[in-house]
Amino acid sequence: MPLDPLRLNDDGLVEGVRYVPSPNCDERPAGTTVELLVIHAVSLPPGEFGGQGVIELFTNRLDPEAHPHYQSLRDLRVSAHFLIRRDGEIIQFVPCAKRAWHAGESLFQGRARCNDFSVGIELEGTDEAPFSNAQYQALASLTRALAGTYPILAVTGHSDIAPGRKTDPGPQFDWARYRALAPVPGPRRA
Repeated sequence: MPLDPLRLNDDGLVEGVRYVPSPNCDERPAGTTVELLVIHAVSLPPGEFGGQGVIELFTNRLDPEAHPHYQSLRDLRVSAHFLIRRDGEIIQFVPCAKRAWHAGESLFQGRARCNDFSVGIELEGTDEAPFSNAQYQALASLTRALAGTYPILAVTGHSDIAPGRKTDPGPQFDWARYRALAPVPGPRRA
């Protein structure tokens, strides 16, 4: 697990974490700053941890024949800026200066298109399984680095910006624990 303090370089990459470039990103709208962190949860295959499925999905290399669930993901083009594994490893897919395709149709405090002004952080997990201590520590470290670089106004869950469509990070995510480890000015959730 990376140790504090994590640092972002001028390209929006976190120094010392593994970078696996995703093609599923583009430029943010001119004049847009990162003001929101969106916490997600993902596992591929569903309920399984530690495999290459998420990395393959975010890099358009997921074999739709490798698992029955993958058929539904065949033409999906998504990414996130970061994935935090169960052991706390942080993998970056998209530089923070670019727009990752993580939020989809979304709305935060009356503002649509959350991908434009947010950083997406995926935790390897599900709605049913508690997240690991290492994940909370890595997430807190990453949050502090991002908040030290960008004017982060809020942290929210995917479910809060896409209600009815998404449930992550889910009921197992301990918001109070996270907030205690990584205080961020302003409102924390939608």
